[in-house]
Amino acid sequence: MVDYDWLRKVERDLVDQGKLIEAGWVGMRIAAISPEAGKLQLAEMRLAFFAGAQHLFSSIITILDEDAEPTDEDLRRMDCINTELATFLAEFEKRHGLGGRVQ
Repeated sequence: MVDYDWLRKVERDLVDQGKLIEAGWVGMRIAAISPEAGKLQLAEMRLAFFAGAQHLFSSIITILDEDAEPTDEDLRRMDCINTELATFLAEFEKRHGLGGRVQ
């Protein structure tokens, strides 16, 4: 049995330690993964979660123009990423019967 209150505390502690991606993984586990999930499934899902985060972060760093300040094109690209992820979140919430944002 998973202790969700403990996982929420771990999530908050991780953010305080500067581990935002790990905290996001814990949040996803709370919101979307069965408490009966086995160790291998959890390890593979964590790997996929971090791979997605790594892809997004490295893509952001790579696509930004080299100017010191964000350019209009940088802002357009960031807006596209935001739109894509907002669409994903809305679909996720609908699929899982969640009324508000996953936290």
